[in-house]
Amino acid sequence: MKALILYSSRDGQTREIASYIANTIKPHQECDVMNILHVQHLDWEQYDRVLIGASIRYGHFHSALGRFVKNNVAQLQQRVSGFFSVNLTARKPEKRTPQTNGYTRKFLLHSPWQPDSCAVFAGALRYPRYRWSDRVMIQLIMRLTGGETDTSKEVGYTDWQQVERFAEEFVQMSGKSR
Repeated sequence: MKALILYSSRDGQTREIASYIANTIKPHQECDVMNILHVQHLDWEQYDRVLIGASIRYGHFHSALGRFVKNNVAQLQQRVSGFFSVNLTARKPEKRTPQTNGYTRKFLLHSPWQPDSCAVFAGALRYPRYRWSDRVMIQLIMRLTGGETDTSKEVGYTDWQQVERFAEEFVQMSGKSR
């Protein structure tokens, strides 16, 4: 059996985190990594665990996340499952847990799927890669929240040791009988 890692990424950091988790898991279990936006049909029978990662932009997850969960909740509940969110709010350590991160807490409260494990990771700020309008809006948000405002900078806030610990814990979780 394999692990499945699905992700929704706007600027690439969630994709990088998903790949990092896959590389951490691979010595223990084979796994596939897919962009949730491109998933049409899954052969669920080959997966005994699934992990979904999604980024926040302007306070929201991509709508594809909600659609996927709604359409596949039964399959998700039958397997060991996990969820991780990636956002810039989590650059502050006190906002880096599912209980203290408002975006993640809200998602879990309203989701029909309740994952077996959950994590929140800080994302990356990549001003030079953003469109002008996004750069200005994100700079304003960062100014209001005490973050980096120099638009010439790219800053990675992800705690890779936290990501590795989460991946190791996820791959060690006991399987579910279906």
